[in-house]
This record gives sequence, C-alpha cells and structure tokens, in this order.
Amino acid sequence: MANITAADVNKLRKQTGAGMMDCKKALVEAEGDFEKAIDILRKKGQKVAGSRADRAANEGVVLAKVSDDKKSAAIIMLNCETDFVGKNREMIDFTAKILELGHSKGCKSTEELAAAEMEGRTVQEHITDMIGKTGEKLDLSGFEVISGEMAFAYIHPGNRVASIAVLNKKDVAEIESAGKDVVMQIAAMSPVALDANNVPEDVKKRELEIGMDQARQEGKPEAMLEKIATGKLNKFYKESTLLNQDFIKDSKKTVQQMLKDYDKDLTVVDFKRYALA
Repeated sequence: MANITAADVNKLRKQTGAGMMDCKKALVEAEGDFEKAIDILRKKGQKVAGSRADRAANEGVVLAKVSDDKKSAAIIMLNCETDFVGKNREMIDFTAKILELGHSKGCKSTEELAAAEMEGRTVQEHITDMIGKTGEKLDLSGFEVISGEMAFAYIHPGNRVASIAVLNKKDVAEIESAGKDVVMQIAAMSPVALDANNVPEDVKKRELEIGMDQARQEGKPEAMLEKIATGKLNKFYKESTLLNQDFIKDSKKTVQQMLKDYDKDLTVVDFKRYALA
C-alpha cells in the first residue's frame, strides 16, 4: 500500500477542489497515482476543477510575449516556493529577461532555454544565482514557442496565468480585436485542445470510460452505456476544445463562429496556456 501523506491529500484537493476525505480515499484506491485518483473522483461524480492542459505548479511567474514581426509568440513559467518571491519585481524582471532571450535566440524547448548563453553563462547558472538570492528553490518548468501568420499573447494580472495563440490570417479587419478575444478565452476557459480532432486518443478513451462508469453508477441499462458515454464525450468536446467552446463574451456563439464574424476563413492554428496551481 502506498504511503499517502497529508501533503499528498492537500495537493490533490488543490488540484481538484474535491473534499479532503474524498481525496484521501481516491489516493488510497489509486495507490498514490494522482492521475488515477483524479479519474476515480470523476467516476464517482465529483466535479473536478482545473484542466489537464494546465502545467501543475505552486508559485512563481508566468509570462508571454509576441515577436516584433508578430509571427511568433513565446510563453514561460518559472516556479518558486512562495507567492512573496513570485510577486517580487526582481523575480518578474528576471523571468521576462529569460523569456526575451529564449524567444530572440529561437529556443524551442525548456531544456534548450536552460542551456542557452546569457551574459557569458547559461540560463540555468543564472537561475542558480537567483536561488541564492531568494533562498527558495526555483524551477524553469516551461517554455514554448508557436509561429504562424499572426500571433497574440495575454498575461492575466498577477502573472499567474498566460496564453498565446496563432491565427491563420493577418490581413483581416480588426484582427487585433479577434486575437485578443482568443487569448483571453484561452486564459479564462482552459481548453485542452484546438478541436475534437486534436484531442489525444488516450484522453478520448479516458473520457468514454469515465462516462460509462458514471452512467453505470446511475443505474442506466448496460446496453445504453456506450451511447450515454458518447454523449458525454461530445459535451466534453463542447466544453473543453477551444473552437467549440461558448465564446465568453457572447455565449450564443462558439469561438469558431466568433472568428467567422471577422472573416469566413479565420481560425486558430495553435495555442498554449500556462497557469500556476
């Protein structure tokens, strides 16, 4: 049997919003596996907050920026132990400096950025120096870049959530307004994929299994379980894929329909979202 600590239970509670006892029981049943515990909570009908699209973190700084030519956008997460350090101006400026360096040098991954040269030393060495200054563990946990015709970035006040997106066209009237709406939608609604076709097969399989288990526990006939689960999966696509989500400024439209109001062929090519837990 896995050793389930109070810290483990609290971590799961923060990730899901479920009750402490429910989290403990789920972790025990899952033998300490957090992903399995989340699925157990969902199968038992618990409303689980958050999204697997988020990169789990504690405290730190999340920033994003667009290149001068607006062809690419980059996003970064630098973690620390407390919000006191995360909100410190020096920490924020340091993160912004690393983000700028990685974007300008064309780094493609977190590992590549950590190894990049900055003022004669690697970024990771500078992070180690900052650890000495703050007295806290720091972790460069995320860095990604996306490119296309027109890129956008949004940082929610407080530097805890940021999003980037790329649209497929640039010569569209009021394109800036459309792009801003998209990145704010991503930040607010935490989509897991662009559309149903982009949802990983393992996620689809898991959602179907959860849907069938929920229906079974509700006493639905065995012959109906797959049909009910498919309906739940379609609801998942509606709520969790960006282009199919209700537009936050007008719930009568989907995000895709909102974009078509600007141009019939306008759509999102790619997006990323980082958020502190």
